[in-house]
Amino acid sequence: MQTASSPRNPVQSPAKVAFASFVGTAVEWYDYFLFGTAAVLIFNHQFFPDLDPLAATLASLSTFAVAFVARPLGGIVFGHFGDRASRKTMLVWSLLGMGTATFAIGLLPNYATIGVWAPILLVLLRVVQGIAVGGEWGGAVLMALEHAPQHKKSFYASWPQAGVPAGVVLSSLAFYLVQLLPEDQLHAWGWRLPFLFSAVLIIVGMIIRLKITESPEFENMKAQRKESKIPLVEMLRTAKRPLLIGTFALAGSNTLFYVATVYLLSYGTDAIELDRGTILLAISVGATVDIFAIPTVAILADMYGRRTMMITGSIVTIVAAFPIFWLFNLGTTWGLYAALILALPIAHSFVYATVSGFIATLYNPEVRFTGSSMSYQLGGIVASAPAPILSTMLFAEFGTFAAVAWYLIIANIIALVAVLFAPRDRPHSSVQRDAARAADPSAVLQETK
Repeated sequence: MQTASSPRNPVQSPAKVAFASFVGTAVEWYDYFLFGTAAVLIFNHQFFPDLDPLAATLASLSTFAVAFVARPLGGIVFGHFGDRASRKTMLVWSLLGMGTATFAIGLLPNYATIGVWAPILLVLLRVVQGIAVGGEWGGAVLMALEHAPQHKKSFYASWPQAGVPAGVVLSSLAFYLVQLLPEDQLHAWGWRLPFLFSAVLIIVGMIIRLKITESPEFENMKAQRKESKIPLVEMLRTAKRPLLIGTFALAGSNTLFYVATVYLLSYGTDAIELDRGTILLAISVGATVDIFAIPTVAILADMYGRRTMMITGSIVTIVAAFPIFWLFNLGTTWGLYAALILALPIAHSFVYATVSGFIATLYNPEVRFTGSSMSYQLGGIVASAPAPILSTMLFAEFGTFAAVAWYLIIANIIALVAVLFAPRDRPHSSVQRDAARAADPSAVLQETK
């Protein structure tokens, strides 16, 4: 497909676009994961004080899960306009919506102040977060992917993926700092600070995103008048198989990620009696390494094929499921760090680095925003939302981590089967990459800018 741009919309370096997608995604997911950390440590006390500890934790985690139900709505709305009007504009609106909701959570009165309205408003704001992030992923990935040269699409599409663990690092460190406050001050006002600080990050993200140009593939599609009148209807009519494959391909990596970053925080403090600050730091370290592991694995996906790396990642996670808990259950600092590094940069990165390019290339450009968003967000409902809740319930029912480990294994078997139904993609060898550069010299110029 032609990628030349007009003077009105000059060629922009794929690296610059990917970096803008990375920063914006990191900011959005900082906001999103703040809620998950607060749901485990704070919200059960602030918004559900009349329930017993287990019920309050489950209720708090349920508010966390509500966003996953709202995310497909965001995928539909943002996907519709992203496929018809502008990829870039939808990214700006998703970031603004997320920032507004997160800042409002920081100002929200608790149950002791306004009674039952407190959890109701908390859920409503979480729904807004869900709608916003529902439009974020598809847009960020497509902007990076559609600016990239053919032989580096997986690599550049992985940069927004790296923004997700970056958001985990920021949110975990923010809560690590505020939990150093005395307990009464933490629960009185300290927990609000990370939510209010998101306003600064949103401004930074907005400035960076407003400077990027529209996707060249989208511009070409618009120029040729190929846009779909109703992308959702067109996607459901022509791409049912990609929708199912993309949704269930996420089952393994999403389950692992939310078990590692949300459930283990609760499990570690309650069952193993580890210090919450130590767990937050271990999550931050694991997620930090994951930031760099994701683009590294994506290079391999460009070399050996996205489907191959997805299959490899599912197998790695199946093998790692029990060792993650064995290391965590040692109750030592080194065991805790080893468990999170095994879970995130080793097991998680194989699939998560690859899944952005894998899902996006299942769809044609005219329904790609809608289709990619719907696959990712439905995958969130299937795997991400229930992961902390089911893990908590499985441990409460069976009294052993083995039940949660088997849950991880089953989720990754489902993902493995889904990927096996995907068409084989063609990896790009060094010879193919050289041929691509010779055929399109502008690709070399873009890469070196």
